[in-house]
Amino acid sequence: MAQSVIRNVVARYKTIKTQLKQTPFRYNTGEKDAQGHAIWSQIPRDLTWLWRPVKFKRLQLDLQRNRDWSYLNSTNELSLNTLMGRKKVDFVCKNFDQYLDASRWKFGSIKLLQFKNNWYVHLSATTSLSEYELKQTQHIVGIDRGLRFLAACYDEQGQTLLCSGQKVLRTRRKYKKLRAQLQAKGTKSAKRRLKKIGQRENRFISDVNHRLTKTLVDHYGPNTIFALEDLTNVRFATEKAAKKRRYEMVSWTFYQFEQFLAYKANLNSSTVVKVSPRFTSQRCPKCGRIRKENRNHELHLYICDECGYKSNDDRLAAMNIQFLGDQYYQGVKRPKFTKIRSAE
Repeated sequence: MAQSVIRNVVARYKTIKTQLKQTPFRYNTGEKDAQGHAIWSQIPRDLTWLWRPVKFKRLQLDLQRNRDWSYLNSTNELSLNTLMGRKKVDFVCKNFDQYLDASRWKFGSIKLLQFKNNWYVHLSATTSLSEYELKQTQHIVGIDRGLRFLAACYDEQGQTLLCSGQKVLRTRRKYKKLRAQLQAKGTKSAKRRLKKIGQRENRFISDVNHRLTKTLVDHYGPNTIFALEDLTNVRFATEKAAKKRRYEMVSWTFYQFEQFLAYKANLNSSTVVKVSPRFTSQRCPKCGRIRKENRNHELHLYICDECGYKSNDDRLAAMNIQFLGDQYYQGVKRPKFTKIRSAE
């Protein structure tokens, strides 16, 4: 059991190190480029950026399979190793039977933790998945992630699926307003409540991403290529956005959505591919014209000045992403759009 404490601490610091590496410190250099845009620079972060060491306040313990714990199939109980000897305990877990197939699933370590006078077990189960083959593809779906629509989807049959984000925006603004009120008080009780609100909002966001990605995977079925924009190192410009919307723009967990969709797709014989985000909101899917001014942000409308094609801007982005996903299916390794400048 003492060894599990060491492993737990090491794993926590490894996780934090990875998170810091993915979010470098960005700052405005005060200089501008040829187009008059501010030049931003970034500094990689590591564990030396931590202000204080990691603290574990909640009682928890890692137990190794067969040595510290085992599942008793005959009685549907868990046998746990404790300082007072082995203990057999009942547990409640919906749909647990699907993981009892030893030929497909393999149990690993479990985390035993206490929360509000109740004990919970986090059980890890692994399975091997065959690598996705392009020849098995039946559907190609382009997904544009956003705030007005959490996901705007367009498939190879020309069907559009829009997942509204208005309810989520209202909920997050409620949390934002409540946080501002508590921060203004500055009392110890207000700080404690602030922490609980932050945890509650994180759980809310995770639940939304879980339910949304599960819905998409179930809706399109197996053998589907889900194409997403590669948002790595992409900065969301907030200078022109309304002040009340800036918080939502920079804090929504698009990466978590991508992670959830990827593993759910893999379990359903599908895959997720990332394509270049360049010009996906500026390109006409009918004639290929790329022009930034064709998009009206206020009306959420795109009107092509070349062929007259008109569409919702989120749907249009999903159409272009789907096109790049189809290019990937055709064998293009890094599909992207290139703007051709006319000679003057």
